[in-house]
Amino acid sequence: MPDNPTHAAPEGDMHPCARCATLQRTCCQQTEILITTGDIARIAAHTGRSDFWSLRRPEDPEYLEHDPDDPNWRTYTVDEHDRRRMLLRKESGDCMYLGKAGCVLPVEVRPLICRLYPFAFNERGLTGMDAHYCPTTVLLADKPKATMLTVLGMDPLDGERWRRTLYQELREHHELERGRAGGPARNAPAPEVPPTHERVPST
Repeated sequence: MPDNPTHAAPEGDMHPCARCATLQRTCCQQTEILITTGDIARIAAHTGRSDFWSLRRPEDPEYLEHDPDDPNWRTYTVDEHDRRRMLLRKESGDCMYLGKAGCVLPVEVRPLICRLYPFAFNERGLTGMDAHYCPTTVLLADKPKATMLTVLGMDPLDGERWRRTLYQELREHHELERGRAGGPARNAPAPEVPPTHERVPST
């Protein structure tokens, strides 16, 4: 969600993400949100908390698939035990930072993945738009020349900045892990991860 939509506004004044939420489960409710170590640092600095993420296997196996258009993505985001760093979710399945008026985090604190949606991208650059989670037939019905990017006011310059930061942080963490002395062998048992709740109470 690019902004903080409000559900109290008339439909004509509603942010598109708020209208989406009246029609279906949103991207904030359907996805298992990947975070970088940079995301963790920014969210922790803003919230004063560190218990908002965990290293775990995704429930959706599609997150573990190889992407031929972005061949390093799986290497950067999945460890040798098929785990990813992801935000925790409420018991309802919603992102823990999804409030009644949208995301409660400021834009520049939100996970880079969230800021980028619905830009499509890979390690080489922005590649267009992927509005898979958006009800485009409704939101674009009276806007024949619009796209979800224009309707949401998404600036490609911001998108490219966020994309560069995303891959930089992913690469840096990958190189750090790969070069860490005494790191686990590829087929070693998964190390213990400090216990965290994979669901947080709904608010």
